[in-house]
Amino acid sequence: MTQSGPDPQANASLDERAKGRAFAILFAVLLSSAAGNTALQTVLPAIGREVGIPDVLISSIFSLSALLWGVMSPVWARMSDKRGRKPMVVLGMAGFAISMLGFGFFIFMGLKGLMVPLAVFAGAALSRAIFGLVGSASNPAAQAYVADRTAPADRTNALATMASASGLGTILGPAVAPFLVFPLVTLAGPMFSFALIAVIVLVLVVRGLPEKPEEIPDREGTADHKPRARVRWNDRRIMPFIIFGFLLASAQTVNQQTLGFMVIDKLQISPAKAAAFAGVAMMAGAVASLLAQWGLIRMLRLKPRQLLWVGAGCAAVGNLIVAFSPDYHTLVVAFALCSLGYGFARPGFTAGASLSVGHEEQGAVAGAISAINGASVIIAPVLGVALYKWAHPSPYLLNLAILSGLVAYALIDPIMRKVGDAEQAQERRDESQVIDASSIDATGPH
Repeated sequence: MTQSGPDPQANASLDERAKGRAFAILFAVLLSSAAGNTALQTVLPAIGREVGIPDVLISSIFSLSALLWGVMSPVWARMSDKRGRKPMVVLGMAGFAISMLGFGFFIFMGLKGLMVPLAVFAGAALSRAIFGLVGSASNPAAQAYVADRTAPADRTNALATMASASGLGTILGPAVAPFLVFPLVTLAGPMFSFALIAVIVLVLVVRGLPEKPEEIPDREGTADHKPRARVRWNDRRIMPFIIFGFLLASAQTVNQQTLGFMVIDKLQISPAKAAAFAGVAMMAGAVASLLAQWGLIRMLRLKPRQLLWVGAGCAAVGNLIVAFSPDYHTLVVAFALCSLGYGFARPGFTAGASLSVGHEEQGAVAGAISAINGASVIIAPVLGVALYKWAHPSPYLLNLAILSGLVAYALIDPIMRKVGDAEQAQERRDESQVIDASSIDATGPH
């Protein structure tokens, strides 16, 4: 009787289980970052008014961080090609933890009257800049990690699943933020809490995320080694998706950054009390986004080209309602409608960019997509809040015009119209893909 060797199916099963655990850890990375960022967004308008920082100034606190995020994301993506995905995920989570800890410290000092408002603003902005400079390493690395291990047939579904980490974080962040406002640290509590959560997730990544030397894309000596390519933003294959993504993410940022101020003004209550109501609105938007990413995209079998114009159109209608919402409840429904549209469109432009390039360029595309999500937060918050202070409907009418233009762009541009064609999918069926873990934002790199 011959002795049988190891069962190949058993090994494959073990590999699949290991991949599932790895993806779950990356899901936790994206979830914790999104939850921390949206919790911060929920309480920031209240913090600004409690400390005495003007609305426009408090809205600009993310600008330096966003600029650094946009610059550094492609750098970290290339670094992950050389050093491996895991070290960059570790670096990014460490940066997120330090950033939240520093941010919480300066806010605490301001709330206790131990620091003048301008110094609080400067310290918080610099702390946030750490997130843009170092925390930006985790997103493109996580995207590329999944891209290296995902089959093309699973592209849109995998994209929606990973993007939903941000949507789920957008629910959990505002939901738990009111419970993290402790008596001693008050509104700084959520920042300290999420710094601790980031440390826990960091330990989970270090101990549980597998990456063998031969899995590092640019590791020389591997049988399938190919030099990784750099993708320029003006590459005609992906430029339409870059433009679409930047404008869409900017419109979403305007909605998110002005929501807290609009809730305060609609309800005419104290900023501290309004934070909970803003959190409810944020959660409604996140549920709508998850409905798109977990249910409707799969149920309706929507392709990237359909997700682009359907999502932008839905968000446009939502912004029209937000502009003239007569009360808080209408505002919540309209914000949810906007988020439903963004939940469709963000996987659309990310999957579209990924499908338009080859396997060796997936890491570079991950960096480019992460960069535009950061770039969208440089100007949009300041512009949106300034327009809101000038005339409340104006930022949403501007969004309406931009999103309506994006609908037309998605229907007219030949590259976006053809993305995902059967011939293209067949040509790249053996290639890996990019996952948009940054819908981050819905909350993004803020």
